[in-house]
Amino acid sequence: MPRRKSELQRTWPLYLSVAPFFLLFSVFGLFPLAFSLYLSFQKWDGIGQMTFVGWNQFAYLLTDSYFWQAIVNTLEIWLLATVPMICISVVLAFLLASPSNKLKSFYHVAFFLPHITSIVAIALVFGSLFSNQFGLINALLTALGLQRFAWLSQPWGMKIAIASMILWRTLGYHALIFMAGIQSIPATLYEAAQIDGANARQIFFRITLPLLRPVMLFTVITSTISGMQVFTEPQVLLGNDGGPGREGMTIVLYLYQQAFGSYHFGYGAAIGWGLFVLIALFSLFNWLLIQRPGARA
Repeated sequence: MPRRKSELQRTWPLYLSVAPFFLLFSVFGLFPLAFSLYLSFQKWDGIGQMTFVGWNQFAYLLTDSYFWQAIVNTLEIWLLATVPMICISVVLAFLLASPSNKLKSFYHVAFFLPHITSIVAIALVFGSLFSNQFGLINALLTALGLQRFAWLSQPWGMKIAIASMILWRTLGYHALIFMAGIQSIPATLYEAAQIDGANARQIFFRITLPLLRPVMLFTVITSTISGMQVFTEPQVLLGNDGGPGREGMTIVLYLYQQAFGSYHFGYGAAIGWGLFVLIALFSLFNWLLIQRPGARA
């Protein structure tokens, strides 16, 4: 008994030091998560009495054409932003990690700065760039003798505008992650390849890319999670309805519209859990795709 008491006296300061995190997580993380699951089985407008509806809202979710349109829009925007982002960020990281680069610190700050800039400010700037009438991009097209394009009225124009914002904001962040992965590759491999006569292209495709697979898996999964949760860019750029024809309506924007626009909080919670299932499935798919035997170096 005295031994147990001494063990408790020795360890309770350690538990006490980490207790604030778990308390805050329980209040602001675990409780909202559990309440949203409970709410997804209820019909509630935020003020009146909750009405238990069981699985009805999830059943309606599977037949909701607006929800499936939001899924398609989100996936298209994710592809337009993520594929170029990964390709460009890997090349940028390779150039940043080059020993001949004398301005590494400057480029680190310059590339990372968009990631910490307010998303609302970014959306306002890109709104002026892609404006249908007075946008700078249309002004450039006119100066080149080309016709104006209604970026914020055409389906693919809206998606390209949103994807461009995401690409500009996340490119530097992922480039730095890839650069850290490149710097973790043993220099002896590069030295041996150079001795064997390999050029920069061969080193990049035969050494750098295969050894970056764990970093690429992390980048693809995190970009998938953030891409499925795109909200601020379309909301500020196109409004709560997602623009003409709802072509800019993403899943989280549709959740916001249903929960805080139409006051269908129960259905909004069901959309949130549907989004959770989609993110889990896509993360699993990405993991299997990159970890498949044919992809191994």
